Amino acid sequence: MSGTVPAVDVHAHVAVPAVEALIAGEPGYAEQQRSDAATLGEASMAYNRAQFGSVAARLVDLDLRLAAMDKGGVDIQAVSPMPGSHAWAERGLAERIVAVTNEAVAAFCARQPERLLPVGTVALHHPDLAAEQLRHAVTALGLRGVQVSTAAAPGMELDDPRLAGFWAAAEDLGAAVLIHPWGCSLGTRLNAYYLFNSVGNPVETALALSRVIFSGLLERHPGLKIWSAHGGGYLPSYIVRADHAWAARDDARTTRRPPSELLRQTFADSLVYTPEQLRHLVAVMGPGQVTLGSDYPFDMGVEDPVDRLTAAGLDDATVTAIRGGNAARLLGPLPGQGSSSGASP
Repeated sequence: MSGTVPAVDVHAHVAVPAVEALIAGEPGYAEQQRSDAATLGEASMAYNRAQFGSVAARLVDLDLRLAAMDKGGVDIQAVSPMPGSHAWAERGLAERIVAVTNEAVAAFCARQPERLLPVGTVALHHPDLAAEQLRHAVTALGLRGVQVSTAAAPGMELDDPRLAGFWAAAEDLGAAVLIHPWGCSLGTRLNAYYLFNSVGNPVETALALSRVIFSGLLERHPGLKIWSAHGGGYLPSYIVRADHAWAARDDARTTRRPPSELLRQTFADSLVYTPEQLRHLVAVMGPGQVTLGSDYPFDMGVEDPVDRLTAAGLDDATVTAIRGGNAARLLGPLPGQGSSSGASP
């Protein structure tokens, strides 16, 4: 491994073709595809279809992944499923989707356990099931946590009281919960210029984190390890507005501490592209709350997260923390540091 601290990329994906086979022909899946197509727009849909051919192999091929990691100076990757919504799936199908996904991610990472850390998923729209799936993922499969979307389902936000058991289980297990958006509830307003992703994803993440913060979830569960993709979306760039609302209005004064303090209780990745933006993210989140992130292997990601960290001109302690120290706090001991994910059965 290069350097004194392993470089850990917390934001990377793997495809699970068996899930696509499992849901093919399901009416809910077909409707989800229609909805996504309407939000993306025809031009972006066509571009994605053409571009996916160059990405598909990298989502499943271990050798290509390891070569890309070596080239980018990444020692360890946390590997999570390719984002996509299955919130339409009824309970039985949702059980199968999650079981197939988590077993596949665990098996993929087990092929190179010194370099790959598995992160699974849960059927969050079935809250009691999600808590069971989380416990199984961590205690039986050895996953370091799970990836969820910015809402459990339409009409069920991450602060929904029905999810109380899931969040309690995550805190009890010490399991990381990675918030990764898929699309945006702004719908067809985003159907041009790839706004589905460039605007939609950071909007959704900002909204999800805001509900987590203002709901008091982080004060009720101070041990929760919540991480968000793409630098936390838009929220870190304008958290001062949330602080102003909290200070000025009774209806927004829902927590003991201001939103900016609670935001610093969560983690975010470094995928903000420029040195200036990374310095700002660190200033807002704190040097102990930012991890490396590449979004491997997608075109909205970067191939050189370590170089971009170096280019930001941060002090040595902050670079060490972002390079890998914070990932160890989020995901548990890194390979070579000890076994287990730091979760208790």
